[in-house]
Amino acid sequence: MKLLIKLLIRKKIKISVAESCTGGLLASAITSISGASKIFNLGLITYSNQAKIKILKVNKKIIKKYGAVSHECCYAMVNNLSKISKANINVSITGIAGPSGGTKKKPVGLVYIGVKKGNKIEINKCLFNSKKRSLIQKATVKKALNLILRTAK
Repeated sequence: MKLLIKLLIRKKIKISVAESCTGGLLASAITSISGASKIFNLGLITYSNQAKIKILKVNKKIIKKYGAVSHECCYAMVNNLSKISKANINVSITGIAGPSGGTKKKPVGLVYIGVKKGNKIEINKCLFNSKKRSLIQKATVKKALNLILRTAK
């Protein structure tokens, strides 16, 4: 983690996040490291659909058609976050942390992580096997940090 912060500082990369199912854990993980103020720009917790629509300007038709936990919603979240934040790297997270709320099509542990750098957007679909909320959230943050590291290099 310290290495990631140092890399971002060295490369003068600013980062912003929009989180749903992780509830601010990614922002907390980043800002818990000394020096994060040099690279961390903005953290939004858009937990409700209303927040995704009002703050991140996700089109309500996307949520209605595909759901908040979808490739399309994650894409809109990260793309619109980049317009608000003006950071170099933007990250969005939406998923089902459980233990309830899952369906056959969208089981507990399904998480989408979006990363945008420049004009390039990558959406990662993850399926974490745990049924424990805290473990899914921690695994999501770890995966997101690895994606940020890969994107920043």
